[in-house]
Amino acid sequence: MESIQLISLPALMERTDGSAAIKIGLIDGPVSIDHKDLSKENIISIVGRAAGSCSKADSIACNHGTFIAGILKGNRNSAAAAICPGCTLLIRPVFAEHRFNQEAIPATSPSELATAIIDCVNNGAHIINLSLALANPASRPEKDLEKALDYAAATGVLIVAAAGNQGTVGSTAITRHPWVIPVIACNKYGFPLRMSNLGNSIGRNGLSAPGENITSLAPADTYTSFTGTSAATPFVTGVIALLWSLYPSLPGAVIKQAVTGAVNKRRSVIPPVINAQASLEYLNIHYPQKSMYERSYQTK
Repeated sequence: MESIQLISLPALMERTDGSAAIKIGLIDGPVSIDHKDLSKENIISIVGRAAGSCSKADSIACNHGTFIAGILKGNRNSAAAAICPGCTLLIRPVFAEHRFNQEAIPATSPSELATAIIDCVNNGAHIINLSLALANPASRPEKDLEKALDYAAATGVLIVAAAGNQGTVGSTAITRHPWVIPVIACNKYGFPLRMSNLGNSIGRNGLSAPGENITSLAPADTYTSFTGTSAATPFVTGVIALLWSLYPSLPGAVIKQAVTGAVNKRRSVIPPVINAQASLEYLNIHYPQKSMYERSYQTK
């Protein structure tokens, strides 16, 4: 799979399929939980305005939520990326199944998103995936959302968020927050897609990931392909989940540093492509005694 190869992920995926102790908050649409190629163990629905399981298979909300879930928690022998099927998925829908058309990136209000972030943190999430946009983004930070992001930062919960698909230069209340890891979409050669939003905070704190013609799960046991930053975001989330599965005792700030290379100051508005192997090597070098894998390997 080209997308997996691009970000040097195969070796990490061979080492682990993820730990159930690592919880991923999926703030998105509902998920077709009965899909034959979805790893069904350790999926938990957090009650929100919408149900965790799909009721309208033809809605963009259901398709989008199922698609993102497949990249993270599909079965490894499926056509989806299926990065971390062993991890726990916390489904926290924020949009209903009748709101969106096929061209729109799913959106939610700042207040709804703030509540969902707090819910995921309070339910033990280690990472929160935001493959969505704000319905009415403002130039000034939205107070409730900013407080929710601050709360996630204070508790060490990593936030991975789509940069957006408007092809503009700038940021939102989400992507400008220093704790958030914004994600832009790139093609199979690692070049950013023109639709990806760019900006100083995105280039400084973010990452690029595969986001062109990505295949994943769709309702009714089918598959679909999406292009954009929404599709790219779970690749970063999945890498983080696998790394954290191997190094469960490390704080979020260290895992974030490993994937973003935060030790090197950036000046471009275009973030680098995530490199899973380099991130793993960073942790192996700097925290060898913390590795769950090394401890289990040495006892064999």
